[in-house]
Amino acid sequence: MPAEPAYVIVGASMAGAHAAQTLRDEGFSGSVVLIGAEDERPYERPPLSKGYLLGKDARDSIFVHPEGWYAEHDVDLRLGTTVTSIDRSGRRVALANGESVPYDRLLISTGASPRRLNIPGGDLGNVLYLRTVGDSERLADALHGGGQVVIAGAGWIGLETAAAARENGCEVTIIEPERGVLHRSLGPELGEVFASLHRSHGVTFRFGEGVSELTGSGGAVTGAITSVGEELPAQVVIIAVGIAPNVALAAEAGLDVDNGILVDETLRTSDPDIFAAGDVANAFNTLLGRRIRVEHWGNALASGPIAARAMMGRDVTYDWVPYFFSDQYDLGMETAGLPDPGSYDEIVYRGDKDSGEFISFWLSEGAVIAGMNVNVWDVNEDIQALIRSGETVDPDRLADPDIPLADL
Repeated sequence: MPAEPAYVIVGASMAGAHAAQTLRDEGFSGSVVLIGAEDERPYERPPLSKGYLLGKDARDSIFVHPEGWYAEHDVDLRLGTTVTSIDRSGRRVALANGESVPYDRLLISTGASPRRLNIPGGDLGNVLYLRTVGDSERLADALHGGGQVVIAGAGWIGLETAAAARENGCEVTIIEPERGVLHRSLGPELGEVFASLHRSHGVTFRFGEGVSELTGSGGAVTGAITSVGEELPAQVVIIAVGIAPNVALAAEAGLDVDNGILVDETLRTSDPDIFAAGDVANAFNTLLGRRIRVEHWGNALASGPIAARAMMGRDVTYDWVPYFFSDQYDLGMETAGLPDPGSYDEIVYRGDKDSGEFISFWLSEGAVIAGMNVNVWDVNEDIQALIRSGETVDPDRLADPDIPLADL
């Protein structure tokens, strides 16, 4: 009898864990090895800047599966293990401990790492980044009891950690080189909604500036010097200037990389036996007709199973509508689509955006390309359906709260 195929997943991330689950749920009976560099079993990252950071979510609640799930489903979970290289011709991955693991098909779901600020003082104590469980726990300890906090970056992580800091009684200043918050994610119009929210909770913004140096005493940070030369006192500095895909392993193996690992609509790389999913994958999205690399929870949840089915030879395509969510203070929101600046020519509001309860729609040539529901629930599936349809929509009907979105 021929040997059962061996599938290896490098990256015990959310995408990797859901790929392993899909393999087992959909009948794959060969060996599944899931390798992770962290000591923690796969977990979800959104709580790290939301409920878990605030102490509202229990530690056990952040994990993708219960501790015993992997053994019960014959998934060989290897934690604290680093893959050092991929031997494509020999179909093996080498581990830092000297072992190697053979594969018939390989999935890379190595995620991304925070971009570092290489500035004087960047290695001082309480200069913090947020990506892992340990990062979240260190940040929670640092914020406890208040103090002065400077945050570099007004993206999602910067804003969510700002909200957590304010809830801990900290004074917060956010430094952002762009002219507004979330400029590259939502554009200036909706970015201002979040800027106003934070201002109403006492956050100070300094736009058009960067952090050029950090000062300290006794090995701990005491201040941040901005690009205009002003020093701001700080007992905690949070660096939230984005993340970079972990492509080194793929690049060294000769796979095509460009802002992530390049994959087709089936999440297959330039090697037909190697796939990529999650933050690390720059994938061709057939719905949007272009490549996208998305750094959100929803992408990991969608792309891991798609990659697993592709590995099994199933007929799949990456036609996912990008989705993400955020919770800040008393504001909760969901966004579908990618409202990149320059991609839309009109914004339509359903409800009053100053009220804190509304839906916004980004349109291009009359068609909805993205939508965000703010403190309005059970509508995101209808927003995604509008995006998928690609049809032009009457803006007046779109704005009318008496017309169900499903009717459009």
